[in-house]
Amino acid sequence: MTKPLTVAILAGGLTHEREVSLHSGRRMATVLREAGMQVKLLDVDAGLIQTLDAMAPDVVWPLLHGSTGEDGSLQDLLTLTGIPYVGSTPAACRMASDKAVACAILAREGLAVPESMTLPQTLLREVGVAPVLDLIKNKFGFPLVVKPAQGGSALGVTIVESGAALPGAMVDCYAYGDEARIEQYIVGREIAVSVLNLDGTPCALPPVEIVTDGPYDYDARYNAGRSEYFVPARLDAQTLDAVKQAAEKVHAVLGLGQISRTDIILEEDGTIRVLDVNVAPGTTETSLFPQAVASYAQDEEIVPGQVYARIIEATVGAAGSETTTA
Repeated sequence: MTKPLTVAILAGGLTHEREVSLHSGRRMATVLREAGMQVKLLDVDAGLIQTLDAMAPDVVWPLLHGSTGEDGSLQDLLTLTGIPYVGSTPAACRMASDKAVACAILAREGLAVPESMTLPQTLLREVGVAPVLDLIKNKFGFPLVVKPAQGGSALGVTIVESGAALPGAMVDCYAYGDEARIEQYIVGREIAVSVLNLDGTPCALPPVEIVTDGPYDYDARYNAGRSEYFVPARLDAQTLDAVKQAAEKVHAVLGLGQISRTDIILEEDGTIRVLDVNVAPGTTETSLFPQAVASYAQDEEIVPGQVYARIIEATVGAAGSETTTA
């Protein structure tokens, strides 16, 4: 009889998204246990390395969101342990999590992205706040978007409607990081496309369309009932395929691992504009990745837990293949 795989789920940590990460971890632990795996949910603290060493899991699933959870730092650490983990390489995480870097790479590869700039807080102080904000107003007009250069869950994100609101939006943004992204505001339908890469070929799951009565902010993401979701997105077959292909291209261009989620705005003229790339998609009750998995599982006539099990098994198998090759 085959021994069940042992999975260590990492959640929590000290990022601004700690609570979301803990919810993701608890839900994933339940799903994997129901799929027949042995699961241990671990917070990221001073005892993590010793705990992993004693536990000797078959695989780690890092579900930390934001900063050290997605910027390659944790992935570097896991690489040192030698334990296989779900997700992307440290280098790929760094490219994807830094919105300025990801935007530049994707634009170079022909993908449409919002017009944008990145402004470190130190530079803003050095050259003077008022002149810089005047330049931003003249360049982008209103509305525009201010958001941290790293991080997720819409923390620190503001849709700025007027010049009077811009200074406050910058202050709010810098509370979550040292670099602010100023972006062109894009009007259209919000679509999230999750991608699996279990055999070397990125494969998009059914896209999720998000409808809210306002901005898709932190409350709209995690307060059940604030947002309405359509899976698959309400698009004609040709557009649905185009959106999926765009997300698969994002995944391939950035060299991402087993999973990713690309957030897109579909403009009225059909332009598919990439907003963000997530290397550690949330798995809470209202998160977008699990909704895509559930729709895919229904199409495949399996339960969602089997999809997550495939992700784990592919991670372990890939690690074993690398060891054999070496």
